[in-house]
Amino acid sequence: MSTPRNSLIIGRNVIGREAEGLQALEASLSDEFESAVQTILAGKGHLVVVGMGKSGHIGRKIAASFASTGTPAFFLHPSEAAHGDLGMIRPDAVLLGLSNSGESAEVNGVISYAISLGVNTIAITGSEQSTLARMAQTSLILPDAKEACPNNLAPTTSTTMTLALGDAICVAVMEARGFTAEEFGERHPAGKLGFGLQRLSDYFADKSDELPLVETTSPMPDVILAMTSGGKGCVGITHDERLVGIVTDGDLRRAMGADIMTKTAAAIMTSDPFKLSPDMRMKDAIAAFSERKIGNAFVVDDEDIIGLLDLKTLLATGYV
Repeated sequence: MSTPRNSLIIGRNVIGREAEGLQALEASLSDEFESAVQTILAGKGHLVVVGMGKSGHIGRKIAASFASTGTPAFFLHPSEAAHGDLGMIRPDAVLLGLSNSGESAEVNGVISYAISLGVNTIAITGSEQSTLARMAQTSLILPDAKEACPNNLAPTTSTTMTLALGDAICVAVMEARGFTAEEFGERHPAGKLGFGLQRLSDYFADKSDELPLVETTSPMPDVILAMTSGGKGCVGITHDERLVGIVTDGDLRRAMGADIMTKTAAAIMTSDPFKLSPDMRMKDAIAAFSERKIGNAFVVDDEDIIGLLDLKTLLATGYV
């Protein structure tokens, strides 16, 4: 049994060996890489990714990455393909086959069928002389690098290189398509990623909360009531329905004195407050909060007050 110290050494050795494989992979890229990119760009149908065993798990991730970045793609399990799912492959597809040995009968069977339909095929394999490499129109050969497994058997370095190569092709295709953050956000509407990519205009589109707003001439009791009832720790100050100032908890504390209740909103407000644009992405708005050390800001489109973005409310979502 290894000691914790030995485990640390082993862990570093594994990562080091896989890093060496990635460096060799970077140096090995050739015109075949560009050919693979252009083949996918020229495809009119889906990118179909096939792989068996560990290569299959990597293939699922590669297909998912393409699908989320502007290239319709799906993973096809080669064993299921032999039981009817070959019908998922159309002549206008592009097929990407993954096999380190290049001798997976299941993967090569799918490649053979795809070729019979006239489908353009790409291979990622570790053997230039393998059946897969010889069958595919474009073959990307992984460099000869030892697996991080002590027996040089379990797919470790090879799967890391395959994943990295799939990412490299995906990003190259994405950039060639001019795929934007806007499009990326449309494909990721859920979770923290989707939350950060949405525009503030979309965030407030279905919200009808009453905004804490008072006029510049409003007496202090009205200011305090609006601030406390809104629960946002601030109140917007308007003149002719335009936002001209803000009163925060901090402004209120600084104005405290014997005569505070005789003052108006204009007397204690922060003039020309920081405003957010409805076109701003949520992640950028949150970054602005952090940079300015503030907890809330109004979203204003020209002179229209659209909403109030509040950090405390955002934290409650769990996405911030």
